[in-house]
Amino acid sequence: MTGEMEIYDTTIIGAGPVGMFTAFYAGLRSMKVHLVESLPELGGQLATLYPEKYIYDIPGFPGEKAKDIVLNLEEQMNRFDVDVSLETNIIGIKRTEDHTFIIESEKDQIFQTRTIIIAGGNGSFEPKRMKLPNIEEYEGINLHYFVKDIEHFRDKDVVVFGGGDSAVDWSLMLSDIAASVTLVHRRDRFRAHESSVRELKDSRVNLLTPFRPASFEASEKLSSITLKHSREEMEIEVDGDEFICNFGFSSTLGSMKDWGIDIRRNDIMVNSKMETNIEGVYAVGDINSYDGKVKLIATGFGEAPIAVSSAKVHIDPAAKHQPQHSTSIIDEKQGKQ
Repeated sequence: MTGEMEIYDTTIIGAGPVGMFTAFYAGLRSMKVHLVESLPELGGQLATLYPEKYIYDIPGFPGEKAKDIVLNLEEQMNRFDVDVSLETNIIGIKRTEDHTFIIESEKDQIFQTRTIIIAGGNGSFEPKRMKLPNIEEYEGINLHYFVKDIEHFRDKDVVVFGGGDSAVDWSLMLSDIAASVTLVHRRDRFRAHESSVRELKDSRVNLLTPFRPASFEASEKLSSITLKHSREEMEIEVDGDEFICNFGFSSTLGSMKDWGIDIRRNDIMVNSKMETNIEGVYAVGDINSYDGKVKLIATGFGEAPIAVSSAKVHIDPAAKHQPQHSTSIIDEKQGKQ
């Protein structure tokens, strides 16, 4: 059976920004590439959770919307013939006698590949929901865990819950278009980036700390949420047209923990070649860890060429780990002298 299957040089598991760039770079190095994603769209969390959010720490882009970064990465990747499988959840990998890998999906699909590069971000994720009885009935009406379209909140009274980067960033962004923005946090101190917190305190966002949601009023949609003070016997009511909950996300590596990969605290351990403890299996982006690791998209972009070049040499020991510059490669592929 395996002899009849198409064999990829590398299969990249995870089509977030780092996975997409990894696919591009593998194409640049003339590899046959398969990109697999469990979600129905490319872009990972940038597309699913933060499409309207501005990203400021990607080199060469002073500030770019997440959805536009994804579109640019897709255009870049599509320079090469990358096979993409969306809504495909990988449940197992197995090394064969000919030193390739068989990859099995939840839908009983079977793929064969010479190397694997895991770019799964933080794994699969679910939002941490507001824990009030029956409030889930209003999800998608005017209780939101994701902001898909910022214009939906124009000229409305918006209440945001949370104290991390997402809560602070959305509060600042919405303050430019909403009628009012109120940010509720259970603590006095915010966990967001220091510069964002300074900007928040100078903004028109109304801050309510330290409060947590206690109950709500609603008919066809939420109209108000009662807040309880975290230290004192005091309650206040906050009205709103739209409510956004940014309590963070629960992530899991799922079946990946059963693949024989060295995983510590939900991180895949890699060496300087981005290789795991399994020869031919690599990991890039937020899912990997090594001494000095900094979890940023920019870091993952830098790890991608290392993993791809390592995989290239693994397949063909005569190949150079250090590639030509991209200009030379693209010109050569286009038939230029």
